[in-house]
Order: sequence, then C-alpha cells, then structure tokens
Amino acid sequence: MTDGTAATPAHPSRVALFKAIRTDRTGSVATRLLQLAHADSPFVRRGALNLLHDLAGERHWPEAVDTAATRLSDPDEAVRRQAAHFFGHHGEPALVLATLGELTDPVVRTLLARALGPTAAQLTDDDLASVRFLAHLEALRAGPATRWHRLDTALLDDVREAAHHLDDLGRIWGQALYGLGREHETYTLVARLLADPATRDIGADLAREACHDWRAAPVRLLPLLVRHRGQGATPALDAALATASISRAASRAHGSLLAEVPFAPSPRARQTASTSTAYDSAAAAALLATKPVGVVRLAHARALFTALLDAGPLTFRQAAQLYNLTFRRPGRSQAECAPLWLRHAGPSVLPRLLALMTPHLADYAIGEYYLAGLARMAGQARPALPAVTALIDRRTRIPVNDSTRDAEMRLDESLLAAALNTRGAILADEVPRPHAQPSPPAQPLPR
Repeated sequence: MTDGTAATPAHPSRVALFKAIRTDRTGSVATRLLQLAHADSPFVRRGALNLLHDLAGERHWPEAVDTAATRLSDPDEAVRRQAAHFFGHHGEPALVLATLGELTDPVVRTLLARALGPTAAQLTDDDLASVRFLAHLEALRAGPATRWHRLDTALLDDVREAAHHLDDLGRIWGQALYGLGREHETYTLVARLLADPATRDIGADLAREACHDWRAAPVRLLPLLVRHRGQGATPALDAALATASISRAASRAHGSLLAEVPFAPSPRARQTASTSTAYDSAAAAALLATKPVGVVRLAHARALFTALLDAGPLTFRQAAQLYNLTFRRPGRSQAECAPLWLRHAGPSVLPRLLALMTPHLADYAIGEYYLAGLARMAGQARPALPAVTALIDRRTRIPVNDSTRDAEMRLDESLLAAALNTRGAILADEVPRPHAQPSPPAQPLPR
C-alpha cells in the first residue's frame, strides 16, 4: 500500500490482494485493509478507501461502507472526498441523507448529495446552495413539464453560489436539459448565463455541452461565444469556442467571426481513408489467386475487383470471392464490395445489398464506408435515400464512444459530412446510368 503497487492495475500485489479478499471478506487481508483506512498516513488512507470502493462495487460490503462513513470528517480533504464518494454511492440512501444533515463540510455534503442521484430531490430546502442545486436538478429530471419553469427559476437563483462547490455545474445542467429534450431552452439559458460576468464561465461550459449534444448548437451559440470572449478571454470560453469550431456548419456560417478570434481551433473531422493502390487486371487476378475462395476481409478489394470488372466478366472463382467479401461479414470489405457485386450481378441484387448496408450507416466505426459505397452506387441507391436522410436530419449527435466528447463530436460530424455527400451523389444521378454488362448467369456458388 505504501509503495503504491496495490493501486497499480494488473500489478501482482493488487491481484493477490483482490483474490484474497474476494475469497474471504472476513479474513486477515480484508481486516487489514479495513484497518489501513485509519492509518496515520493520508496517502495510505486514500489508497485503502479507493481499494475498498472498488471491492464494494463488485459485491456489497457493509463493513467497508461503515469504514468510509468514519472518514467523512477526516483531517485530510482528499480522504474526505474519497470517503464521501464511496459512502454516497454504496451507503443506504436513508442513512446517507441522515448523515448529510449532520455534517458541515460543504464539499463532503455536496459529494454526498451528488452520489444520491434521484434521492437528492428531497433536499430542495437544504441550507447549502450546491446541495439545493443538485436537488432541484434531480427534481427537474423527474418532474412534469408543468414544474419546469419553477425549477428553472430555482436553479438560476442558486447557480452563482452553487458553482463554488460544483466545478462541472454547466455540464451536469446540460445533461439534464438534454435528457428532457429541451434544446431551445438550453440556448436561451446559455445566452442568459454568458451575459452575466459572474456566470459567464458556467454559460461557456453549458454551451460546450450543448455542442456535444445538439447538432444545431454550434451554429446558434458560436456568435454569442465570440462576442463574450471579446469582453475577456477565459479557459472555459476558449474551450467552448474550440468545440463549436468542430462543426462544419458553424464554420461555414460564422467563418468571418472565427477568423477575428485568436484561439486554437479544434482539429477537423477525420476523413475516410481511400486506397491509392492501382492494379491492372493481370496483377489483380494473380493476387486473388493466392487468396482462399472463402475470404471475408481483403485489403484493396475495391481496386482489385474494379480492375477485373473493367477488363471483363469475373471468373467463377473470383465471383465466389467477391460474394464472400460482400455477404459474409459486416465491415469495410463488405461496404466496399457491395457496389462491385451490384456491378457484377446486376440490379436484381440491389434490395438484398441495401438491406445489408443501411443498418450500418450510423455505425461510427464503419458507417462512412457504407455511405461511400452508396455514393458509388449513385442513382441506383435511391431506395436507401430515406435512411441517409434520417441520418442527416437528426437533431442530436449520434451516440459514439471515443476518448473525449470533442472526439465523439468529430465522429458525428464526419458521418454527417459523409451522409450529405452520399445524398448529393444519389440525387445527382436521377436516372440510373447503365454499368458495364453484367457477367453471364453465374453457377451456384460454393458454400
């Protein structure tokens, strides 16, 4: 514990400790860990509470929860914070509520209220502004629309003072409004908070959260952010501007404003990598001859089969390979080969291909490849237009999973750009143009 190895993921010390305690919660190792939560060293106390929290998350451990409760008044603030986080999440809600009422430390009381979640809605009359704010926020999440105006007023009344103990107040407020679908109320609130110097940074944080959640937010909010940054730059305003600048629509609409503001813009959305490898038909045939018939992934598949189709019909073996690449497994190879199978087999296979492709359009990992495939099909992909348009018309960001909220926003922006390009390619080709003549009727493909 003292050298930190027990807190190091996968370290033998940590593995052995967890194994011993999972085997016997009343054994000597578990007893010793509970005792270390009262050690003389704050570092050791923090480490012990952190381990107890992790273990209690796997299975309820009343003795560990009781130990955390005894450290809520620890002389070390970091220990108090760790104990409050642990006790608030794992203690019985009624006991946490009662304990919160007996404490005076505003940081600990705020952490306990936050950990209570919906139960915190009972604390709207608390003496501490941050606790009241969390209580009103929980009431807002669960309350009917008829109560929203009153709760909005209560939140605004406490926002300045509550921010002293809630450093991510703008973010959690934005999450609550997003969960209720209150997009335009969010923009109104951002404008009000930005207009007051005392709440300007909270407004910037809320604006950034809105840009992460709502596609239209950067266009709506970027002029406000630029205007108020001109009255005094802060890290919160710069972060919000950097996030808003990820939006291509905002950059198009307000490019001149952005050019006048000295801040570091966020990187643009990633572009789908395209192959630059070229093959002639002989080289493509030779390479495919080395691959199994049942191949389901293949680098440069698009370039290989394009070269062969340009030269003439596929052989039976090549057609079998293209079939397996197209129909056997979702992913980039399928997305790139589907338009080639359409070219090979003819329009009769279009419904089956679109049924394969359209479910993956909003997949942040491979959706761009499927959208690019539909774009290559051009007018023939017109039956997929409703699915593409639905992707474009979303008001909220597509749920994705990446390292940061900005990175997730960039992924959504990238999918949106690809969808717009695909819709343009489909609509620009109103009358499907004939492709190269399809191959003669194929023999049944091997299974």
